[in-house]
Amino acid sequence: MSHQEAAPVPSAPSTGKPRKAAFAAWIGSALEYYDFFIYGSAAALVFPKVFFNPDDPATATLISLATFGVAYAARPVGALFLGHIGDRVGRRTIMVWTLVLMGLSTFLIGCLPTYAQAGTLAPTLLVLMRVLQGLSAAGEQASANAMTLEHAPEHRRGYYTSFTLNGTQAGQILATLAFIPVAALPDEQLYTWGWRIPFLLSAVVAVIGWIIRRTLDETPVFQEATAHAAVAKMPLAELLVNHWASVLRVICAALIATVSTIFSVWALAYATSDAVGLDKTGMLWVNGCANAVALLAIPLWAKLSDRIGRKPVFLIGAIGCAVLIFVYLWAISLGSYPLVFAVGVLFFGVVYSAANGIWPSFYGEMFPARVRLSGMAVGTQIGFAVAGFAVSIAERIAGGDGSNWVGVAVFSAAVCVICAVAVATGRETHKVPTAELGLRPGELAATSAPVSTVKAESAAL
Repeated sequence: MSHQEAAPVPSAPSTGKPRKAAFAAWIGSALEYYDFFIYGSAAALVFPKVFFNPDDPATATLISLATFGVAYAARPVGALFLGHIGDRVGRRTIMVWTLVLMGLSTFLIGCLPTYAQAGTLAPTLLVLMRVLQGLSAAGEQASANAMTLEHAPEHRRGYYTSFTLNGTQAGQILATLAFIPVAALPDEQLYTWGWRIPFLLSAVVAVIGWIIRRTLDETPVFQEATAHAAVAKMPLAELLVNHWASVLRVICAALIATVSTIFSVWALAYATSDAVGLDKTGMLWVNGCANAVALLAIPLWAKLSDRIGRKPVFLIGAIGCAVLIFVYLWAISLGSYPLVFAVGVLFFGVVYSAANGIWPSFYGEMFPARVRLSGMAVGTQIGFAVAGFAVSIAERIAGGDGSNWVGVAVFSAAVCVICAVAVATGRETHKVPTAELGLRPGELAATSAPVSTVKAESAAL
């Protein structure tokens, strides 16, 4: 079937499946992003002394933070491949195998030799494992978001899809909690064996997630497309020819993830540097508590977006972050832990959650089912790739001692403004029927008759 022909109308979501899909997305994302984010804590606190030349601490820190961004560079490549597979063979398949790949690569990081043991081979292997983490993450959120969106009731798509990001926040909490006791170890134990423990635990994480996700049913949308031979043969080509504007909009909006990487990684490294001297454990508690608040804030913002629209909620988050990044980095520069804690929780736990909690529905609603996973994967992962390297950019802007934190704040705020413009100029989608999401005017007219027929048949039943 060509992309110009009317696709079969997706069945209404099964009333028993939305909660199961949301739970599978939540716990899988929590487990997978535990793996992904323990790397961020380690890159800021441990890896400069374990995997790089300890004779040049400033350069070691810069390179270590750059390896954090390597995964984000790999994510667009993974998105091209995994998005295509997900739109061809199904959402569930990608959800299962991305979790396995993430668990394996993270476990192997915990087994790597150090710089003292293997020289430059150690950071080389570290980068390779980080690339595998990035390839996995590229398909994780897009497949989980598509799964929950296509199972969700039409008037609650924002709420149900928010559980994917809620799980991501839970993963960050798990990662932070895993590192709090590790960071409290004496340096000799921390830098020899202690740092390995959170990575080795990922073997358990992968097994649990695999068991949960392999029992999940495929979405009604994809099942019906398969039954009618309406699955796109070349999803990526169709996406780039017919939906390139939506892809570009998602790329720009996805830059909001810069806030997360600056907060979770660069600000952590800056706060615990010699220039400021805040305690490692204390700053990890700031991150952990902010993410705990986000667990509550994300579904609330998502519910609000189901009522008033995706755009207003996203804009609250983007503009609010552009302001609060100055306040947060200023608080760190003062070395005031109570102020850092209060602003950090407000900034990342509450305000950032407004944008972070509703993008799974907002981005997914920009694309029709035939290319939805590809559209979300490609668009978000290119934007996230920039966000990943924002840590290295911030380190260069700030200088070796972090003195130019204002420059980092200006950079972060400028990115937030770009996100806000992309969203403000887009289409509001929260009231668009699921069957009509992402369709162009010609395609919408072609499907209007079948939609009416289905509604009439449903009323008769």
